[in-house]
Amino acid sequence: MGPPERYQGNGIMERQQSRLATWGLRLAILALLVLVACVIGNRFELIHFGIAVRGLALAAAIGLVAVFVSAAGIIRTLTSNRSGARLAIAGIVVGLLVAAPVVQAIIAGSQVPGIHDITTDLDNPPAFDAVVALRGAGTNPLDRAEPADLAELQTKAYPDLTTIEIDAQPGRVFEAALETARDLGWAIVSTNPETGLIEATATTRVMNFRDDVAIRVTERDGGAAVDIRSVSRVGISDLGANANRIRTFRDALKKKLAAG
Repeated sequence: MGPPERYQGNGIMERQQSRLATWGLRLAILALLVLVACVIGNRFELIHFGIAVRGLALAAAIGLVAVFVSAAGIIRTLTSNRSGARLAIAGIVVGLLVAAPVVQAIIAGSQVPGIHDITTDLDNPPAFDAVVALRGAGTNPLDRAEPADLAELQTKAYPDLTTIEIDAQPGRVFEAALETARDLGWAIVSTNPETGLIEATATTRVMNFRDDVAIRVTERDGGAAVDIRSVSRVGISDLGANANRIRTFRDALKKKLAAG
């Protein structure tokens, strides 16, 4: 026998709604609410970043469960006389929207070492000065002492990150580097043309994480050598963000100098 059916007051038969479809959408909405709460809480410093990160993982897990429950709901509506296919589809879409970015970040993070201080000059990384006062208590140290094999881990993971050598006058390269940092939306903390040092802070769009950047321009063999260092304020692993930031800066700087 088929599933029980209900009758409206006018005698028209109404199909019962799939509970799986309903619960799939409810779980998807819950995942979205957890995600939004973590993002807002971290952006406005209402919760500790560690709690926010774990909350994102929880939201992704709930989102994945919602996808599976909603998929089962669709199958249920197709193999029975129950309604709710649209609810199930909505549950899958919302669940994937929540889970996909977090899962993607986790996968990306699993492919890189758990480090958060990346530089193009491992022997003499650009030093921070003005930025130090902005980092505050509880942030990652800047001494590059941990892990002990930091340089080895970086070299193995990011062999392309080396000093940027440019055949141009250092003063011109310094100005181009400063413009590039501004173009990328970094907040400039300090500049010193005499030492060729630029300090800035980059803020991520969604979670509002702050990473500090030091750019050093020096004269080398009649041209200029540019070194850049990007350090996360919090977190053991940066999920590859600092290396990607250095690559983005490098490519943008070369493009600006070529155009100029």
